[in-house]
Amino acid sequence: MPVKATGLFAALAHETRLRCLMLLWRHQELCVCELTHALGANQPHISRHLAQLRELGVVADRREGLWVYYRVNPSLPAWAKDVLRDTASGTATGSPFAEDERALSSMVNRPVSVRCA
Repeated sequence: MPVKATGLFAALAHETRLRCLMLLWRHQELCVCELTHALGANQPHISRHLAQLRELGVVADRREGLWVYYRVNPSLPAWAKDVLRDTASGTATGSPFAEDERALSSMVNRPVSVRCA
């Protein structure tokens, strides 16, 4: 199902979904535990918003054992990728996006080294 403009902009209109999307855009793929750490939110809250993004076709997920990894849907149309790229560029140094990046970079148990606890 192709992404509709109204769906993408509805996704961007909620702060949690926008913050998740900006991290996913910059990092290509993250697990739920990385997003909860970066945003300082609980897992059910993040998972609910990721499910909405998946239903809209904005993100895709994959399972690896117990973990679920999310990424910006690679089949998004060019116009949608342009919106996300420009939004990521415009928000990178602002709050709360810069803080999200710092929190993610300070996470000691990221899946690249040790599986999420």
